Amino acid sequence: MLQLQVVRDKKDDIINALKKRNIDAAPLIDEVLGLDEKRRATQTSLDNTLAESNKLSKEIGMLFKSGKAQEANVLKEKTVTLKEDSKKLGEELNAISENLQSVLYKIPNVPHESVPAGNSDEDNEEIFKEGDIPTLNTDALPHWELAKKYDIIDFELGVKITGAGFPVYKGKGARLQRALISYFLDKNTEAGYTEMQVPHLVNEASGFGTGQLPDKEGQMYHVGEDDLYLIPTAEVPVTNLFRDEIVAESDFPIRYTAYTPCFRREAGSYGAHVRGLNRLHQFDKVEIVRVENPANSYQALDGMVEHVKNILRELKLPYRILRLCGGDLGFTAALTFDFEVFSTAQDRWLEISSVSNFEAYQANRLKLRYKDENGKSQFAHTLNGSSLALPRVLAGILENYQTADGIQIPEVLVPYCGFDRID
Repeated sequence: MLQLQVVRDKKDDIINALKKRNIDAAPLIDEVLGLDEKRRATQTSLDNTLAESNKLSKEIGMLFKSGKAQEANVLKEKTVTLKEDSKKLGEELNAISENLQSVLYKIPNVPHESVPAGNSDEDNEEIFKEGDIPTLNTDALPHWELAKKYDIIDFELGVKITGAGFPVYKGKGARLQRALISYFLDKNTEAGYTEMQVPHLVNEASGFGTGQLPDKEGQMYHVGEDDLYLIPTAEVPVTNLFRDEIVAESDFPIRYTAYTPCFRREAGSYGAHVRGLNRLHQFDKVEIVRVENPANSYQALDGMVEHVKNILRELKLPYRILRLCGGDLGFTAALTFDFEVFSTAQDRWLEISSVSNFEAYQANRLKLRYKDENGKSQFAHTLNGSSLALPRVLAGILENYQTADGIQIPEVLVPYCGFDRID
């Protein structure tokens, strides 16, 4: 969430910047500042009341020692009133602070100055494109038909077991899925990321820490009896490893990678653009997360973008990179680059990765800090990226590598799969 001091100092700048998200943040900002002023006034009253109570307690002790019990008892009656006042002020302060926190949670991150204005994904800015789009035969099939033809993914069986959006991978389809996970993790660890295995359920504090709550509460699967949430991405548990931590400045850069299944309820829609692997409620993803010194976070973001580029080059998939506009930018992100792979059989681009810098927005929620060169606590910057999300990468491989004799396996994956063709 936004830092209170920054809101106080840069109110107008924040309101103007949030217009890129097509929101009028002025009412929320004014509410924050009003609550903050009330909170500080209440805190002052509480401090004064406690100070007066402490002063009287000392005077009472001295009076008793001096044998002036009657005067001491008069003052004791005043301390009873002061204690009642302090309790009431404390309760009022807690209520104001909780209200202030809840309003701050409603305000999204301020977009980076490079974020273009825009209303939707149609206004995102293409900044890079690479790879040759293959020419397929006229009878080329989309991946959901290829999956059925070669019996490697069963969507209907998933519906039987669970429901729509929960596919079952079979045979070489399952092995290709496992190969991609291992390949992505190996690429990430070779680049200096430490592999982690993390829980697939998180508590409410973790959801608030990275900003999924309350913004995306309706999209998350909730285990009511235990008040736990199935993770929508490994970003949540991995980043929350640092909740309420003070890291050493010498520890930067902190780089972690993790494979997890991901669970997203998401509003359902219909049509070819959500068929097959295009949109799922459960899918596999390998994530990279960084905790950085604020001075280096945008250099780190560039490095993450280059890292994902290199993976897609090795897979030899045609892809492009988009800089998200304000209207399509995630709630917690300051700047996001989306990677899309071209699906030749569907004749459309499929999003397969988002790489984002959250600046101090998540760190403020997490209370993730570091000591600067002067020994002062500062908020770190957090970043994360998909490296990569498997369903649409797998869809791109099936469709772009299909031939009349079967589906070729990208050369870099053959050692992981143990086969070079699905037929």
